[in-house]
Amino acid sequence: EAARRMHADDFQLVDPSGATLSKEQYLGQVASGELDYLTWEPETIEVRRYGDGAVLRYRAQAQAVFRGQRIPLRSFWHTDVYEKRNDRWQAVWSQATLVQ
Repeated sequence: EAARRMHADDFQLVDPSGATLSKEQYLGQVASGELDYLTWEPETIEVRRYGDGAVLRYRAQAQAVFRGQRIPLRSFWHTDVYEKRNDRWQAVWSQATLVQ
């Protein structure tokens, strides 16, 4: 429920494979266990704020199980866009890029 409030209804994720997921698709994968984060350790998070918008950029180490397959610990760059809506910050866009 907390994750639902943190993500805008029009949220979109671009995952490391290049696939795009809506809020319902992404949170549905997490809720069903199809996507299970084992490790997620962000490094320093840089933030740029523009009025009622903010962009976050950071590198994170992540490991997960996706559709029953264990994904090894890897490094990803993340870029997240937040907007302040109805007096609360919500994620509207997110992109993760695998660091080779």
